[in-house]
Amino acid sequence: MGGSQLGRFPLTPEARVRLVFLGAAGVGKSALIRRFLQDTFEARHRRTVEELHRLELEAGSGLRLRLEILDTSGSYSFPAMRRLCIARADAFALVYSLQEPDSFAEVQRLRDEILEAKQGAVPIVVVGNKSDLAPGAPDPRIAAAQRDWGCACLEASAKQGRNVVGLFQELLNQVNLPGRLSPALRRRRPQTCSKEPPRRSGKRHSCAVC
Repeated sequence: MGGSQLGRFPLTPEARVRLVFLGAAGVGKSALIRRFLQDTFEARHRRTVEELHRLELEAGSGLRLRLEILDTSGSYSFPAMRRLCIARADAFALVYSLQEPDSFAEVQRLRDEILEAKQGAVPIVVVGNKSDLAPGAPDPRIAAAQRDWGCACLEASAKQGRNVVGLFQELLNQVNLPGRLSPALRRRRPQTCSKEPPRRSGKRHSCAVC
């Protein structure tokens, strides 16, 4: 794990931080989030369309933190929605599977898209998930990404819970929020919104969570 912080996040009395998880389908984005928030693991893969988890936290010194965790689909059938979620994000977890070499190429493509959209340095954590299925030496792509991209990189296992808290600590650190919030997040029950992309009706999705 590593990477430099990218400046102070503007901490107002009611700060909002959105973390966005991106990656190919089936790499374990939802599993990592579920392990962190609920400390559970579901072996059966369930296709995610889009889920937004929102938590309201007291962060001390009179600060109320609204933390949003956006779990995205790996299919990206709606590029306009993907661009919108990138534009609204404060930090990104780019997830690939240590068992699926092709999924790292998707991380590279997503990083390029994020940098182009954000026009500058962006808080990114690269995550090699499913380390329980890839015992042995660390994935050399982790070290290469950390060296060449200058971002935080780590291996994790949603199934075993390995390094999941560390992932969220790093995401919070990247926006200069205290990692000590992580245990509080894991104890809190989030509000969750699952939504389908807008179809031909043209109606805009809205709910109390979003």
